[in-house]
Amino acid sequence: LMSATLGETAFFEEGITKLTSTPTVLVKSDQRPVPLEFDYSETPLEEMVAELVEKKKAPVYLVHFTQLACAGTAQNLLSWNFCTKEEKQQIAELLHDANFRSPYGKEVSKLLRHGIGIHHAGLLPKYRILVEKLAQRGLLKVICGTDTLGVGVNVPIRTVLFTQLFKYDGSSTKTLAVRDFKQIAGRAGRRGFDTSGTIVCQAPEHVIENLRLEQKAAKSGKKSFVKRKPPEKGFVNWDEKSYRRLIDAPPEKLVSSFNVTHSMLLNVLGREREDGCVALRKLINDSHEAPAKKKAHRRRAFQIFRGMVEGNILTIIPKSERSGPAKVRLNIQLQEDFSMNQALGLWLLEAIPLLDRESSEYPLNVISLVEAILENPEVILRKQVDMLKGELIARLKNEGVSYEERMEMLEEVECPKPGKEFIYHTYNAFVAERPWMKEANVRPKSIAREMFENWQSFEDYVKTYGLEKSEAVLLRHLSEVYKVLSQTVPPMAKTEELVEAEDYFGDLLRTVDSSLLDEWEKLRNPDYVPELEIEKPADYRKAIPFTRNRPAFTRAVRNAVFTLLKAFAEENTAGILAQIETNDGEGQAWSAARIEGLLDGYFADHTRVRLDPEARATKHMRMSDDEPRRWTIEQTLVDPDELNDWVLKLTVDLDRSDAEERPVLVLGAMEAIG
Repeated sequence: LMSATLGETAFFEEGITKLTSTPTVLVKSDQRPVPLEFDYSETPLEEMVAELVEKKKAPVYLVHFTQLACAGTAQNLLSWNFCTKEEKQQIAELLHDANFRSPYGKEVSKLLRHGIGIHHAGLLPKYRILVEKLAQRGLLKVICGTDTLGVGVNVPIRTVLFTQLFKYDGSSTKTLAVRDFKQIAGRAGRRGFDTSGTIVCQAPEHVIENLRLEQKAAKSGKKSFVKRKPPEKGFVNWDEKSYRRLIDAPPEKLVSSFNVTHSMLLNVLGREREDGCVALRKLINDSHEAPAKKKAHRRRAFQIFRGMVEGNILTIIPKSERSGPAKVRLNIQLQEDFSMNQALGLWLLEAIPLLDRESSEYPLNVISLVEAILENPEVILRKQVDMLKGELIARLKNEGVSYEERMEMLEEVECPKPGKEFIYHTYNAFVAERPWMKEANVRPKSIAREMFENWQSFEDYVKTYGLEKSEAVLLRHLSEVYKVLSQTVPPMAKTEELVEAEDYFGDLLRTVDSSLLDEWEKLRNPDYVPELEIEKPADYRKAIPFTRNRPAFTRAVRNAVFTLLKAFAEENTAGILAQIETNDGEGQAWSAARIEGLLDGYFADHTRVRLDPEARATKHMRMSDDEPRRWTIEQTLVDPDELNDWVLKLTVDLDRSDAEERPVLVLGAMEAIG
């Protein structure tokens, strides 16, 4: 059985018949087990939602087409009360152990406790999963989301309310396709729970407002009023007639989006028990593409194959050495779980050896190369540009630069692109020998690099650029960086500092939201079960000491020390006191005045504390576990003049670290060496 919004099905029938050698019969019906009722609303949105909840037509899913609009509506609905006291109590109990540790977490928690869900791609996966679980229990009366509802979101819905009937498709603003409309509308009505589902379409906001103004004018005896106009940009008008056309029209014909990629060739040609070359040809020939398209796909496949052979990713097995059907094999020098999901993976492998491995910038430069092969997270890059423009305009104003000159200089501002000359030079040389690779372009940027270079937490970075409503965009980018570092960068290219960077991103992702890493692990290992899905006794976490996993605890200690070091570098007295115990090892209390005395002593002879990867290298941190259940640490403060003549002295109480499930740092001293 197939449940989908298909439209024309002839090519499916032909394909199934060809695969099974059995005639295919199409049984078609547009009758739903749960019928739908369609309404057109000219009532203000918030009032309409309240009316639907009151009429027992909840859960109501409000469909928006931007994340900003989704968040705005959710915030506006907080002034309405949709849940009973008992329902709010149930929600509070279910959220008792929920992890809302992210800048936007507080807002999500407030909405959920009010019985309002929010669901869009900018939200961290853990929050989206939480919304789905609460909705499945019937505790969320209203969910403000985007059109992700049409792509299989697991949320039970009785009513779908369209806030508009147009969307921006990446190039222009257009009326919804019939397929998209029916896919989203079809989620209303739960079989076995509802006797009918409801679809509501809101009239344009200016139309609703004008109706209100007209009624108000009529009551007051006025003959005219100033009509509100529709938005001038990014708006496509709709009315009840266009709504009815979407209801009645058949879905558009499906168009094949088959594409030949590097990953496809790796997966097919890497098969050991069959001839991958024959399998690849069959895959292309059996696709639902026109003959001309198939020819282009075969040509593209050969170009990628040739590039992989030249790049030593694949090796053609000589006929005399073939022991089975396979004609090619993966390069045995690559790690077992090597992946090249990015078309520019070949360039990356060639560019890394050209970097100066002995340079203190080496790990940062590798991260820059990795980021250059990934898609641009535009919302983050725009925020970076906005901040740079703000800083530039303030400086130019102070310098008395004229308005016209300021505007000209602002046009030249772009997001940070460290190492772009090296990236463009090596890429141009790479494609000069492989002209078929020109279609995949490098995109220099600095997001993961900036975070690692400044040792920023996820929360720090989100707050710096105001990414609260787009946290998932940052999380996805960091997860892609981590995956490339883990799977594509060869082990022989990884220095100790680069491994530290890999661990930094891995730990950060697991701390913020492990969902994306769990999905990745499931793809690599079908038997993998995320830790959160494993049923454990209630006292399981108490039973296993936090410090037992020595490598993981060591990384946690290093992270804690570097975070403390950053606070010292920023002369952040409050931040320092928040990360250390109240007293030193002798029992004397740490106060703001005492910390400021340490800072004055250091900065009297030094301009700053370096925080770059070289300064964070393990050679500058000495750990000792000579004492039972107590580690001692000496962290050298690396300065620009490389005097490196001051040190932080710390101890870690392992028993308290187990009890509090975090490294408990006791600051002993910050003093000159010798």
